[in-house]
Amino acid sequence: MTRTFFVTGTNTEVGKTYVSAALLAAAGEQGLQTAAVKPVASGCEQTDAGLRNSDALTLQQAMTVEMPYEQVNPIALEPAIAPHIAAMEAGRRPDPSRLAGICRGVMSGAAEFVLIEGAGGWRVPLAPRAFLSDLPRALELPVILVVGMELGCINHALLTAEAIRHDGLPLAGWVANFVRGPQREMPRSDENLMTLRALLPAPCLGVMPFDESGDYRNGAAHLDLSPLLSSAD
Repeated sequence: MTRTFFVTGTNTEVGKTYVSAALLAAAGEQGLQTAAVKPVASGCEQTDAGLRNSDALTLQQAMTVEMPYEQVNPIALEPAIAPHIAAMEAGRRPDPSRLAGICRGVMSGAAEFVLIEGAGGWRVPLAPRAFLSDLPRALELPVILVVGMELGCINHALLTAEAIRHDGLPLAGWVANFVRGPQREMPRSDENLMTLRALLPAPCLGVMPFDESGDYRNGAAHLDLSPLLSSAD
């Protein structure tokens, strides 16, 4: 049975890729074949092989199933700006239905645990009257929310959870990710975590401490996949 989840965040730069890669690593440690898709990525670099995005490359490294880069990241955009603006400047018009078809191809493959990672937060525009949130809606996917643990995260997390439910999708779980180092760490972090646990309508899959190395394999040890794997049985 293939278990597929859409990963979103409370904002940009909250560690969606770090958490996604850690989830893939944790699933791989349990013997599952894993795959991931980063449907739209801005902030790509020109290479001899074409445009490449560091987040998509991290996912490609973390998964166990071999896939060509173009399947992992079908829409690669060079400027590190909002995807819909980058797409417009590149003369492209991302189509959620086409992206859904690519994701379905991965979901029907050899992987048993698949992650579709979004860009930015939940309601990121792709084109006029098209949003990235249309993709998980088309695929009817449960959602994993990455909460960047910083001032304001409770409001962002609750509003995102409301939007996910409003779109008719279940929140499968959430991960608290400490994205700031010791000099900028979140005050009253334990109390904020307690509030999130009480108010978010889904299990906490893990609390990720700040990791200066950025090695997602360190993060895998802080995750509990049992709510995701049991809910799909």
